[in-house]
Amino acid sequence: MKKGWQTKNLGEVIKLLSGQHIEAKDYNTESRGIGYLTGPSDFGLISPIITKWTEFPKVKATSGDVLITVKGSGVGKINLLNIPEVAISRQLMAIRITGADPRFIYAFLGSSFDHFQSESTGAAIPGISREQVLGLKIAVPPLPEQQRIVGILDAAFEGLATAKANAEKNLHNARALFASHLQAVFSQRSLNGAEGRGKGWVEKRLIEISREFGRGKSRHRPRNEPKLYNGPYPFIQTGDISNADHWLTDYTQTYSELGLAQSRLWPKGTICIAIVGATVGETAILDFEACFPDSVIGIVVNDQLADNEYIEFLLQSFKALLKEKGKGTARDNINLGTFENQMFPFPALKRQKEIVGTLNFLHAETQRLAAIYQKKLAALEALKKSLLHQAFNGELR
Repeated sequence: MKKGWQTKNLGEVIKLLSGQHIEAKDYNTESRGIGYLTGPSDFGLISPIITKWTEFPKVKATSGDVLITVKGSGVGKINLLNIPEVAISRQLMAIRITGADPRFIYAFLGSSFDHFQSESTGAAIPGISREQVLGLKIAVPPLPEQQRIVGILDAAFEGLATAKANAEKNLHNARALFASHLQAVFSQRSLNGAEGRGKGWVEKRLIEISREFGRGKSRHRPRNEPKLYNGPYPFIQTGDISNADHWLTDYTQTYSELGLAQSRLWPKGTICIAIVGATVGETAILDFEACFPDSVIGIVVNDQLADNEYIEFLLQSFKALLKEKGKGTARDNINLGTFENQMFPFPALKRQKEIVGTLNFLHAETQRLAAIYQKKLAALEALKKSLLHQAFNGELR
């Protein structure tokens, strides 16, 4: 350690305030009282965004306090309070800096997220204790060195933030370009304003181009009937579909022989459509035989009439419409009748295959560009962690 640096417990340079829960009847959304923060869902990029207020605060954080999440999946996330005062819930603690440059401690806490994540315990709701925060070891240099380090980090992070914003914009643009082309192919007009469909396009229902069309089958009771699961047969769930990209190549659950007996194996090439919950409207093509529940519609395409990849791309372009049709109930869902009655545009089979070839090429190019930008974002994050490591180990020049 460099000369003049001292290893301390974080508790030696801060005061720590633990938040307390406020009953729902005692807070409001009409700006009565002071702000009330319940967790990292209220956090912004740097400072929190107030959406709830209370006239009955229990524990108050004040301007300049660092707010840290101590319960839930966001353990270790921080924000800097920039308003006079707020009430904080038990999911948060307020760190009031008393013995160091506040910006130095804020930067140190920002570098400690991975540490707090690894230290959190609890199966249902992971968390960290007051003792874990107060006992965190920190190397503290003299005040002028703290200020020098903060100045270097501020300048470096400003450049990193600009580079990250550019990479994220490029990533978004790459994905948006494919989405725009997808919409143009299946809309009435192309990107340049010319007619998009031309002669030979007809409107059909999905059932008209299917050998099989229907919902999956399952009873969804793994706790009561564990023998249905953990066997040799892939069992697809809606989350698997939403995580897929055109082709569904992986799964998280399996069925046993008993499970298969109360379901069925759908063939490779089946188009899967999620019709319940947050994943409503998501689609993918099975790359293997699999069972799936009644929250999924399966389409086995008649390959004499249609191409399954064409239909999956088509459904992607209709996703917003399908999601809209699924709204209006306690839990979003689309019934089988919606798909039985919905009309979709189809050209001749040869033209379908030509469209698939073009879209697959563009999709692959999009994925290539996305991978480049994802690697750049990962490299920028690694550089930030490296700078923080150097800063708090006395290695920053």
